[in-house]
Amino acid sequence: MSNRFRGFLPVVVDVETAGFNAKTDALLEIAAVTVVFNEERRLTVGETYSTHIQPFPGANLDKTSLAFNGIDPHHPFRFAVSEFDALKTIFEPIRAAVNEQACTRAILVGHNPAFDLAFLNAAVQRSGIKRNPFHQFSTFDTVTLAGLAFGQTVLARAMIAAGIEWNNDHAHSAKYDAEKTAQLFCKIVNMWGEAFPGCLEQPL
Repeated sequence: MSNRFRGFLPVVVDVETAGFNAKTDALLEIAAVTVVFNEERRLTVGETYSTHIQPFPGANLDKTSLAFNGIDPHHPFRFAVSEFDALKTIFEPIRAAVNEQACTRAILVGHNPAFDLAFLNAAVQRSGIKRNPFHQFSTFDTVTLAGLAFGQTVLARAMIAAGIEWNNDHAHSAKYDAEKTAQLFCKIVNMWGEAFPGCLEQPL
């Protein structure tokens, strides 16, 4: 893995939020999905780590955003935890995966990843966490990759074009969206390897 992505470990991340401003709006869900190579050297989906998050003190809760994702931030059965505990839940296994794969850092893979990375970095800053396994600004964007591979940029349409099952009733859950985005990322990486065999055998 470290040779394939220049020392980075791709980790697919999706967040659900109560708005679009990472500094002021609540982070409500986060999910991270690792990817691994199987015995046939094909990239495949690994483990999923996800949690519901309590709005940080003073967080804005935009009603339009909550209506869109269907999240009730105060529902008791969410079993939400603080941002600090949520990031600890996500970061610990990712650090372990980075070490196991002999990588230097994780790199966030997402569908429009600038959004996810902004909320992730804002939560890290609020929580005072010092060991963030993710690169601070570099990402892999499945919008760009899907546009190249399938001519589609909307996640649901890209899934259909890629032949991956998609259920709109489950969409806008961080766990579901992250797992589906991971499948899409793996499919595109494997397609590239099949189309251009041996292109990565001589690292730059």
